[in-house]
Amino acid sequence: MLLALQGAVSQGILWGVMTLGVYITFKLLDIADMSVDGTLALGGCVCAVAVTGGMDPKLALLLALLAGAAAGGVTGILHAAFDIPSILAGILTMISLWSINLHIMGKSNVPLLAHPTIFSQFAAATGLSQTMATTVIGLVIAVVLVALLYWFFGTEIGAALRATGNNEHMVRALGVDTRMTKLLALMISNGLAGFAGGLVCQSQKYADIGMGTGTIVIGLAAIVIGEVLGQLTPGKLRSFGSRLVAAVVGTVIYFLIRAIVLQMGMDANDMKLLSAIIVAVALSIPVLVGRARTRALWSKGGEV
Repeated sequence: MLLALQGAVSQGILWGVMTLGVYITFKLLDIADMSVDGTLALGGCVCAVAVTGGMDPKLALLLALLAGAAAGGVTGILHAAFDIPSILAGILTMISLWSINLHIMGKSNVPLLAHPTIFSQFAAATGLSQTMATTVIGLVIAVVLVALLYWFFGTEIGAALRATGNNEHMVRALGVDTRMTKLLALMISNGLAGFAGGLVCQSQKYADIGMGTGTIVIGLAAIVIGEVLGQLTPGKLRSFGSRLVAAVVGTVIYFLIRAIVLQMGMDANDMKLLSAIIVAVALSIPVLVGRARTRALWSKGGEV
């Protein structure tokens, strides 16, 4: 049980990188970008082929990030330049990437058992177990990415990107090309998804054509769980940096819930149903809490 929970934490941190990307599109731009299902798998496929081809695992991760960003750019062009609805643009990219990923790998999966990864290299250098090495590296990467995103969205272009999601018409009236901000946001988001795919690929020692299935559901569930935790925390999590951290923490909690339920004997085939239930419950809690507070204020004769 303990080993399963440790594995869930390490995987949750790595998938948290993807959640940071989903947070950018879902919370900042109010777009549920379906293309991340394909770009996470794209990052894993590109990383696996690069590592098996003799490339350094760290450079392979950079290549996965760039591949994801390029795929996000395609979604951005379809949406921003040709006015295709964002959800349809994401679906088109996701469907296309299935065939592209198969062409990249040449088969449905590529194993990395005989090849070094950043996790195996770190484990060999420090003497840590593979799980602990994954957790440590994942934490370092997550902290660095949160810090970089916090810095970037505090810059002028980052502020314009956030403002685009809040009031696109106002931002356009101020002379900002919202098509470019949307394109940039989708590239950053999918770049992080591709990077996460490379990390997951190296962690599990293989890349599979279906490894990205359900990515958007995991990302949305993790974001909602993080927000619920923030609302239940005394003082609440209001700053942008704390919300980024909450997104990663929410991913870890999501994977812990899955691990606990599986250890209790749940059929693995029911994981999609469990994911849907987790999202529904997480979305319902803030509404129920808000209604309870409203009723309490009315019963006390206070103002809402």
